[in-house]
Amino acid sequence: MIIGTKKQFSLFDLVNVVIISFFVILCLVPFLHIIAISLSSNAPIISGKVTIYPQELSFDAYTRVLSDISMIRSLIFTIALTVGFTIFSMIMTTMVAYPLTNTKLKGRQTFMYVIIFTMFFSGGLIPEYLLMKSLGILDTTSVLILPGLISPFYMIIMITFFKATIPSSLNEAAEIDGCSYFGILFRIVLPLSTPVLATLSLFYAVARWNGFRDALFYISDQSLYPLQLKLYQLVMNNMVNEALLAEGMNLGVQLLPESLKAASIMFATVPILIAYPWLQRYFVSGLTLGSVKG
Repeated sequence: MIIGTKKQFSLFDLVNVVIISFFVILCLVPFLHIIAISLSSNAPIISGKVTIYPQELSFDAYTRVLSDISMIRSLIFTIALTVGFTIFSMIMTTMVAYPLTNTKLKGRQTFMYVIIFTMFFSGGLIPEYLLMKSLGILDTTSVLILPGLISPFYMIIMITFFKATIPSSLNEAAEIDGCSYFGILFRIVLPLSTPVLATLSLFYAVARWNGFRDALFYISDQSLYPLQLKLYQLVMNNMVNEALLAEGMNLGVQLLPESLKAASIMFATVPILIAYPWLQRYFVSGLTLGSVKG
């Protein structure tokens, strides 16, 4: 019988634990500070007494946020937009990445060069706006989905993953058995690509959830405002009001309490954080396997 030896805790391990703990605290403290502000009354916030613990516990800010019909409507719209955008983006990315892994595809390198070119050069904001206007998709949901439907960087990750984890001999065996290209994709490639599919889905979902720049430029209909744009306007309007009051120009505006702004931030942040635990087990394997060429 072989008795295993217990691994000793070395100085290197201790240094790693200290460094990782430092960065964990560095990431958690601002988040805890926002939570504490959102759960505190306005007086201790103004006096600077709130750190990472709530002072004079109050849920008034969350009550006001949840009672705002426009915020609830933006939340529902953003959830639907994020889900739809992620599904369509993954379909399109897969449909582009899968053929480009086939060495028999004529012009494969040319297609890759054209796609990579878009990573370094773009038309600019004004040409993009004119394009959206000429397509007639301003003030529509399409303008929030179509422009970013495929990310060249994510597509390259998927191509690398397909090459690294799915041997060409497996595809050739399926072709010999009479399987079509779509059959190989749905029966072999996709079932073996769960890590990269989950990882890129998370990337697409986070990018769409946090995006507000396109809505800021292309959307004027408030019913199509995503949640992040509502939050952006909330914070910016309050900053403008503070500047007006500082100049002595009281135009009848009322400053929003800091707790309300913090509660709005939490309201916009928590839903996307809930998705992380469900995809965490695929996240690391999807990145590491997709970054090593086999």
